[in-house]
Amino acid sequence: METIRSTTVIAVRRNDEVAMAGDGQVSLGETVLKGTASKIRLLRDGEILTGFAGSTADAFALLTRFESKLDEYNGNLFRASVELAKDWRTDRALRHLEALLVVADRDTTLMISGSGDLVEPDDGIIAIGSGGPFALAAARAMMRFTRKPARAIAKEALKIASEICVFSNSNISIESLR
Repeated sequence: METIRSTTVIAVRRNDEVAMAGDGQVSLGETVLKGTASKIRLLRDGEILTGFAGSTADAFALLTRFESKLDEYNGNLFRASVELAKDWRTDRALRHLEALLVVADRDTTLMISGSGDLVEPDDGIIAIGSGGPFALAAARAMMRFTRKPARAIAKEALKIASEICVFSNSNISIESLR
């Protein structure tokens, strides 16, 4: 069975704004299965941004679990993320899920992995997926050399990644919080 590869998702934090953007491509091997997938979700009445990369079914299972953790911890993003990472690493069924999550609220941005990683970026930028390194590099350059807002940086970084990564496209969905 061929590996499903998909996605570039980036979160950019600048000043009083956090933006998250994702491309729309889902690929199986060397075939594009879909070009308009939405990999960015708003949770808790638009208070929390989430983005995912990896197996779509696995990501949706994790998003459902993450929403439950948010409810359990009254919307506390950090606590819900820690608890999800612990469950993901220790639960027999969850530990086989192949996806990464990026989550953000007005104050915090985190990447959550199945190996128990919970990473908060030093510079306010984090990117995942096959095009993540390209988007991250582009966003860091724009942060250093422009005054663009977070939303514009996230969108342009995704465009640049889509020009380099064959598993990403320029059909971009983007959400932001102020």
